Amino acid sequence: QVQLVESGGGLVQAGGSLRLSCAASGRTFSSYAKGWFRQAPGKEREFVAAINWSGYSTYYADSVKGRFTISRDNAKDTVYLQMNSLKPEDTAVYYCAADGRNARLVRNDYAYWGQGTQVTVSS
Repeated sequence: QVQLVESGGGLVQAGGSLRLSCAASGRTFSSYAKGWFRQAPGKEREFVAAINWSGYSTYYADSVKGRFTISRDNAKDTVYLQMNSLKPEDTAVYYCAADGRNARLVRNDYAYWGQGTQVTVSS
């Protein structure tokens, strides 16, 4: 079964850090662009960050710019999201996605999705 598997979520206090990982299972996604999205209760799934297949180009939502960093290790077929200076408004289920070669910022442009990992930031 083709999967993207997220890990690293949890409960953290405001100002803290977490690093999310998304590993491939069942097939290789090492040559695909990757993205991170998040969905808070009662809200639409929103773009967080994206990275192209080589890791050369990265993009961020304004709300996380300067606090989050997306990176990838194609040898491990894994993409990461380092989240620093976390705020209560960052609380959401975080999803990784994969598709194409160029980074995509739109949810509907991604065909492959993980199951999500919960991030909760307490004030």
